[in-house]
Amino acid sequence: MANVTIIGGGVAGMAAAGVLNKRGHDVTIMEKEMQLGGHVGKWYKVFPDIVDASEIVDELKADLNGVEVKTGTAVESVTKSGGKFRVKGKDADAVLISTGFEPFDATLKEEYGYGIYDNVINSLELDEMLKKGELKTKDGKTPKSVGLVHCVGSRDEKVDNNYCSRVCCTNAIKSGIEIREHYPGTNVFCFYMDVRAYGRGYEELYRKSQEEFGVSFIRSRLSESNEQADKSLLLRVEDSLAGKPMKISVDLLVLMVGMCPSVHAGSLKDSLGLETGDDKFFTTKNKHSKNNESNVKGVFYAGTATGPKSIVEAITDGRAAAA
Repeated sequence: MANVTIIGGGVAGMAAAGVLNKRGHDVTIMEKEMQLGGHVGKWYKVFPDIVDASEIVDELKADLNGVEVKTGTAVESVTKSGGKFRVKGKDADAVLISTGFEPFDATLKEEYGYGIYDNVINSLELDEMLKKGELKTKDGKTPKSVGLVHCVGSRDEKVDNNYCSRVCCTNAIKSGIEIREHYPGTNVFCFYMDVRAYGRGYEELYRKSQEEFGVSFIRSRLSESNEQADKSLLLRVEDSLAGKPMKISVDLLVLMVGMCPSVHAGSLKDSLGLETGDDKFFTTKNKHSKNNESNVKGVFYAGTATGPKSIVEAITDGRAAAA
């Protein structure tokens, strides 16, 4: 049996650890945060079935009995000597990198007003509000209108992120449903370039958001937002279907931020000589037949270390990496 060190204790890393553990391997998870679960561990409800994110994390944790878990342990470098790897003083026969992603820094899209205007937030902050049952503007009022902006930090040459983050559209759809369900007096507008609802049940969720919950979708590009005297936001958009400019006022503007590579990806790349693509995510040995293998023998990948993925894909990818 092998000694395997997993760098990153999100859903992909936990899924891989569970399989390896059941097969009798000596597994160690090193996670930089103080608890396992990654981003999913902090979220409220997840699509397409709108279940509590905590249920997914708890189910994966149940398979970790016997796995050594080191939280609060950030791994910034790995050394290789012969066929062995040295990770934070521990020797391993193989290393699985499941370092996850970082949310796009919305301050880089200054025209949207994040970090400038009180009532411009990102999708993570919206999720936290919904989890607490407190959808509020800065002055403590329930918003009468909320705008959700798709593709913030994705498919955007200006910030050098040309890729699609895959889950932002469906996350916006899910968030729109949650807002309308719990705050029926609040209007929700989704500003999108294209709706990419590609997974099983995702298109149905998109239809449901409109037909049952009345979420409005406007195919447009948001050029700028400006704060008004009452702290609401005046949005200037171009309706690309009607071919006309529009002005819409919302009480709360939510930027659905995409995925960026983990901050530790660069240091791990340099210490091991790993390869990354133009998108700065790790590149696999072969996209079809060796999609969990790196260019370094004994080093494997799982989850969003190699690009944006849904929760289901990340878990499946973790189990594939273990195999």
